[in-house]
Amino acid sequence: MLLLRRHLLLPLLRADSPLPARIYHRACNLSTTTSAPAAPFSLEDYLIAACGLAPAQARKTAQKAFDKASKDNKKAFEELPNCCLNSASNPDAVLELLSGVGLSRADIAAVVAADPLLLRSSPKNIGPRLLALRDCLGLSTHQIARLLLVGSRSVRSCDVIPRLEFFISFFGSFEQLLVVMKKSSSIIESDLERVIKPNISFLRQCGVSVRQIAQLNARVISCSPERLKELVLCAEELGVPRGSRMFWLAVAVIAQNTKEKLAAKLVLLKGTLGCHEVSTAVSKLPCILARSEDCLHRRIQFLIKEVGLEPQYIAQRPALFTYSLEKRLVPRHCVMKVLVAKGLLDSNRSFYTLVQYGEEIFKLRYIDNHKDSVPGLADAYATACDGVVPSAV
Repeated sequence: MLLLRRHLLLPLLRADSPLPARIYHRACNLSTTTSAPAAPFSLEDYLIAACGLAPAQARKTAQKAFDKASKDNKKAFEELPNCCLNSASNPDAVLELLSGVGLSRADIAAVVAADPLLLRSSPKNIGPRLLALRDCLGLSTHQIARLLLVGSRSVRSCDVIPRLEFFISFFGSFEQLLVVMKKSSSIIESDLERVIKPNISFLRQCGVSVRQIAQLNARVISCSPERLKELVLCAEELGVPRGSRMFWLAVAVIAQNTKEKLAAKLVLLKGTLGCHEVSTAVSKLPCILARSEDCLHRRIQFLIKEVGLEPQYIAQRPALFTYSLEKRLVPRHCVMKVLVAKGLLDSNRSFYTLVQYGEEIFKLRYIDNHKDSVPGLADAYATACDGVVPSAV
């Protein structure tokens, strides 16, 4: 048997435990006598004795249980009306169910450490679901363990079997579904008939492939159909039409922004680059809208005022927004200025070309190649990469 009864009555937490004492004051009295009350249940000690967690990991996991319960229920852990973690009876039943579908002690320890609130789940609810993972979906023990590591919350909160069946079929395999769930497991908690299927159908009509849908954030697939239509309309208004290569990415990036943040970024871009140029830049590389407003502003100011680039030039090369200002744009511009000033580089050489080179090739062509004619150039470049722009070379 997975658990020995001696593990069920565990001592109080040690005095130096960082967990708030209030977690334990609702402990269940397991004794039938009134003269010798039983010690309160200690989740931390239970995790060590019954689940095999190391003391430090058990302490961290118990704290996680408190934090997650408080967040999920908007109230302190000890105020939960039915937390099922004030005695060993419910956790014991859950562990037996996990063991019953073939999970090893190590698998169980990993799953519980990832989601300690699984121990307070109703055995009547999760029992049939765990069995269905094996008997209906045909998942192996290893696959069940991997699924629970990323999606145990979904398993304990709703009937996931129909959703899993649909997504395994849609994405082509359990492995591909697992990749999607690692980004956000909430996708299998959404309403299948009223949300997921209509959204996927709409995206397919917009020319988004199954592979691209798999790369979308779960918030896109699981948002309301009305919200998804708003995202698509916004992408089109930004100059990224349905069916275009960047359309799915534009929808994904727009979904990451609140309406207010997106509006502020567009005001900034239009005010500095121009309305037409913004459409050009976004249609080429929608992910620039994932950058913060400050990040966009600082790069635009540098590229226009320091490098002397025209807004149209920048819009045609939106990848400039993706490079680090401190580690790449500024240091390479310093090197470019030195080489141009000494007549070692054509003044018409494209700044974008210099930025695109990988670090090794850039150093070889523009620093090592001129180490004799420009002593100190390598040191100046290293200094600039550290955030200090040299006054002269």
